[in-house]
Amino acid sequence: MNSNFKEVIEIKFMDMPLAKFESMLKTNSVYFFDLVEFEEIIVHYLDTGKHSLAKKAVQLGLEQHPSSIDLKLLEVEILIFDNNLEKASQLVKKIEQLDPNNDEVYIQKATILSKAGRHQEAIQNLKIALIHSDEKVDIWSLMGMEYLYLDDFENARLSFAKCIDVDFEDYSALYNVVYCFDMEKDHEQAISFLNSYIDKNPYSEVAWHQLGRQYFVLNMFKEALTSFDYAVLIDESFIGAYLEKAKTYEQLEQYEEAIRNYMITLELDDPTAFAYVRIGECYHELGQQESAISYYKKAVHEDPLLDKGWILLTEAYHQQADYQKALYYISKALKIDESNALYWRRYADINIKLSFYEEAIKGFENCLDLKDEAIEIFIALSDVLLFLGDFNDALNVLFKAQKIYKDFAEIEYRLSGLFFVLNKKNYGINHLISGMKIDYDYHTIVKDLFPTVYNIEAVRKILEDYRKATE
Repeated sequence: MNSNFKEVIEIKFMDMPLAKFESMLKTNSVYFFDLVEFEEIIVHYLDTGKHSLAKKAVQLGLEQHPSSIDLKLLEVEILIFDNNLEKASQLVKKIEQLDPNNDEVYIQKATILSKAGRHQEAIQNLKIALIHSDEKVDIWSLMGMEYLYLDDFENARLSFAKCIDVDFEDYSALYNVVYCFDMEKDHEQAISFLNSYIDKNPYSEVAWHQLGRQYFVLNMFKEALTSFDYAVLIDESFIGAYLEKAKTYEQLEQYEEAIRNYMITLELDDPTAFAYVRIGECYHELGQQESAISYYKKAVHEDPLLDKGWILLTEAYHQQADYQKALYYISKALKIDESNALYWRRYADINIKLSFYEEAIKGFENCLDLKDEAIEIFIALSDVLLFLGDFNDALNVLFKAQKIYKDFAEIEYRLSGLFFVLNKKNYGINHLISGMKIDYDYHTIVKDLFPTVYNIEAVRKILEDYRKATE
């Protein structure tokens, strides 16, 4: 490369503000940049997350252009990012005195107030910014977000709608408008809004997709399908629309069509555990259990932390009475979420099927520890303890149940049987009478769980006398 050509390249390189700035930092030289160049450099660094370089550029920029309002406002932005709100607030007040008609001053004031949780005041400053700005869309968007912080969904929606009026392809604003309708549970108005939008912008796959979602919420599944069909006609690679189509077909119990649409999503993008699970559940509904299991296994292979996949495998093998495999998979689910009482219920149930009674007790006790205090848990736990001969422990469980469930025949008959077994006849008789008063028909509990007690002559006589007295 000849020296003249090399010099030309170096001159071209130095004419690029960003390259020139970074070269200056490396060589400790001092180059002059005009104001616009500094702004471009700083914005570039902010956009790329290089805040230390942005700070350096602001510092050097203000040294060369100390009266620049725009550079000072960029300094405010950096201070806000660093959460140095007090310093940012002081600086923006000084800028306001110098340039009270600058819309960016009020935008930055609003940002500082918002960060401090003072959303109403932020909105007031944004309203002032609107007065001074010719570019109102970004300000309306910021106002919409402030209203969202206040759960003022109506005003948020109106703010975002103004953005759409200016730019029909502002899909971020469109999503936010629909979100506000969702939060207001006003799906009919959402449908009206989206239909009006589509009349003006009929080739918006996003709008058709959102319209379908609204119909789906209202159980208008055929209308939802039509909307999703339009979305995928406009954009054949719109994965979200295929997913929604599949979910809608599930609601219509058209499981083959649902599977077909889930399969399309797998072709369009990397496979997801969600799609595998849904396909598996569709096969389950079709009675094709082996196919269902195959897709559940694909789901947990894709996402080993997806406890729902492990639970579905548990249920599938439980239905097939393959309790060893069911236990293996429920244990996997519990490793992911050991605070799920429903998983512990299933764990206990499977262990009972396998005659692993100590493990079943552990499962039920964990349910109670997790505040799952359903009557079935107490009853099942006491019955397992009874089976193991832990009569006093069974009594304690039933006493705990009694504090929550008053006048339950299932508890009284069990207490009666246990007291008879423990040779506390009077207590046994008292609870037997209590049980009969609540529901005589449940006395078969004594017959099933305590056959030796049921065959006691005095017990049979009490039951017979009560039956005759109440006929």
